[in-house]
Order: sequence, then structure tokens, then C-alpha cells
Amino acid sequence: MNPIPITVLAEPLNDTMIAVEWHGSNDIRINTKRQKPVLIQPTDAIVRITGTTICGSDLHLYHNEIPGMKKADIVGHEGMGIVVGEKVANIKPNNRVVISAMIACGQCEYCQKKLFSCCDVTNPSKEMDELSGYRTCGMFGYSHLTGGYDGIQAEYVRVPYADVNLLQVSEEDYQTLGEKLVLLSDVACTGWHANELGEVSKGDIVGIWGCGPIGLSAIAWAKFRGASRIIAIDCVPQRLAKAHDFGAETINFKEHKDIVAKMKLIVPGGLDVAIECAGFRYTKTLKQLVEKTLLAETDSTDALDEAIRCVKKGKLESGNFERIRLIIANVPRVVAGGRISIVGVFVGKVNNFPIGAVMEKSLTLRSGLVQVQKYWVQLLSIMKINKVNMNIFTHHGNLEDAGKFYKMFDQKENGVIKVFLRVGDQCKNQHER
Repeated sequence: MNPIPITVLAEPLNDTMIAVEWHGSNDIRINTKRQKPVLIQPTDAIVRITGTTICGSDLHLYHNEIPGMKKADIVGHEGMGIVVGEKVANIKPNNRVVISAMIACGQCEYCQKKLFSCCDVTNPSKEMDELSGYRTCGMFGYSHLTGGYDGIQAEYVRVPYADVNLLQVSEEDYQTLGEKLVLLSDVACTGWHANELGEVSKGDIVGIWGCGPIGLSAIAWAKFRGASRIIAIDCVPQRLAKAHDFGAETINFKEHKDIVAKMKLIVPGGLDVAIECAGFRYTKTLKQLVEKTLLAETDSTDALDEAIRCVKKGKLESGNFERIRLIIANVPRVVAGGRISIVGVFVGKVNNFPIGAVMEKSLTLRSGLVQVQKYWVQLLSIMKINKVNMNIFTHHGNLEDAGKFYKMFDQKENGVIKVFLRVGDQCKNQHER
């Protein structure tokens, strides 16, 4: 399926807005005279943003670690707001909506299978084709490798394929959840996705590497799904304290240098599931630090290496092979004991990956970008009845203060874990509910 050709309106809109722009490494600027977006395709909608966030993934852009950024690109990929553009099928002006970080067409082979992050239509990047063999979907505010779409840290954003990429929420939803609704753009769905990839179920012992917003979301959903123990690894005291509040046991890797030895001590049989939320920037060993410095690799797998070594081995379990049960019955089958779920961001190549341990221990390793649209209706229902802790925001501010909060978030100052940015009229209030 080929992308719909992009057309340009003959009359550009002269109205301006405030937007957060990328201008290079550690250089985030507020542009108060950015041109507002306009409708380009009949399937577009324009959303007036009422709230957005700074995500841990945005720090990769902040450090110029993601290829394909251009000066003055608008950043940000989580947001909620009110539709102000023309009616698009079921999306109408004045509807409250949450915006998916992942931009899908809804019609291609992958979207039909609910693999929205693999959409074949919304990302025209040839560079992504060359880098990975195939393209991801398009993404808001995340470089030209993912389509070059303007981000959501702005007063207005154009949303392609609005029927697919906007979740309508009611006034009741808004009054009940307030700012937590924006987590359905990415964080809440990614935490659930991490549990889905790891098949976390009742009684499992789960280890989670990284206690940032995604890690905390993964903890919350693991608890909701009935994990018997959740063990979280990080080194930032405020994040570890928050993880403990969410129901996890915690390990500070600066106090316990050998995480594998520590884990064997407290979980002798090994973890059932390990969830990697740290990503390529987590470099712990001198070897990987040197290799990254010498550009011998782009990403570190120190956390993933620990996770692989901490999960239990596979086991034999008697049972029938469903598809051939009429031919062979009661034959032992190998069931993976340890499951590895990877949702931390990785962008390039690594050395010294412990592939032998994955094979020899009969592990299941699964990864992938979040399928936001697959999960968000279900998760909205769960969050509305208050069955899961999503109190992730630690700081609130206005869109105009984004530069200050980027620096604070990057330096892990003042206990910051997740920042909610009020936009437009919402800036006049202290913060949303």
C-alpha cells in the first residue's frame, strides 16, 4: 500500500502559535511565532493541545542521539486536546481526544493485524529502510527517520488519519482522570505492551530494569496482572522510592554492583519475566563504555545482558501439540521458562550480545514499539475504575517552560520523573485535574 501523496494548501495560515523546537544537542528553544498547522488531507484533524509531556525518549533527541533531526523540528509525542479542524468521519470539532504517539493508517496489512507501529503507509523515510530493512510507522516529533512529523509540544498539531490516531474521551473521562489521560498516548500503553510481550500473568516473578515513567507503568500493570513479586532496578533514589510506592521491591545498582548475584540471592530459581525499560543509553560496564566511545557500537546492552542472566531456564512440560494432536499425543514439549521483554529504545548495533545464553536457556525474547491503538480503549476502562496506580507525574509547568524542564529532567534534578506541560488556556489554571 503506497502512502497517500501529500498536497500543500495554496493559502498558508498566517496565525502563529507557541512550539518547542529542537536546534541541536542540549538546545531546546521556544518559538512563539511558529505557523499553525493546516489540514492537508481529508483524513486530517487539527487538535488544540491542552496538555503534553516530556518523555524519557525525548532525552535521546535532546542529546542528538537519534539520526534524522533537523533544526527547528517541533518535538514531543504525547498529548491530549480538543479537535478544532473539520469533521473527519467519527472525529468532530470540540471532541476531547488523546493522540497516539504512533501514526497509523488503519488500512494496510499491518494495521489490519493491529500491528500499528509497523504501519506500511505513514513513514516515507528511505533512510529508515536502509537502516533497518523496513520502516516503522510514522511518529510525532521523532526525527525524519520516522516521517518528519511535527511534534505535540505545541499549541496545535495536525493529526493524519485522525479516525485511527485519536481516541475520543468524554467529559466524564476527563473529569475522572484529568492529566492522566495523556499517558494513553504512550506511557500507559507501553507499560502494558511490556507486560504483553513478557506474557506476565498471575504468580509470576518479574524483574524490571529502569524506573523511569515506562518502568513505573510496567510495574503498575504487572501488579494489576497478578505478579507475585516485582523487583525493580535503578540507581536514582527518587525513582526507586516511587517504584516501591507502586509495589515493587527495589535494587540500587550503585549499591549492589553485581545485579546477577544479588538477584540469585533473593530469587534463587530465577525470574519468570525480565522487562528491559532502560534502552541503549544504560552503559554500566567499562567494556561497553569504551566501545561506544570508539564508535565500535552505538547501543549498550548492559541491562539486557543482566536480564538474560537473571531469568530462569526453560523446562519440559508434558502436553499435546495442538496442531498435530491426532498424530502425536502426550509428547513432552519445551516451554520457555524465562521471558525477556524489550521496550527500552535501541537505535543501532551492539557487540557482545549474549545470544548463546538466550539459546542455551531456552528463553523467549520479544521486543517492539508499542501498539497504542490496540490497547488504549481497554486501558482507559481500567484506569477509570481506579484499579491501577498511574500517579507518575511529579512536576507540572507551562509549555513556555519546556526548556527549563528538559534540563531538569536530563539532570534528574528535584526528584523529577515525569513532567506534565499545560498548554494554551490551561496555563491560566494551576494544573488540570
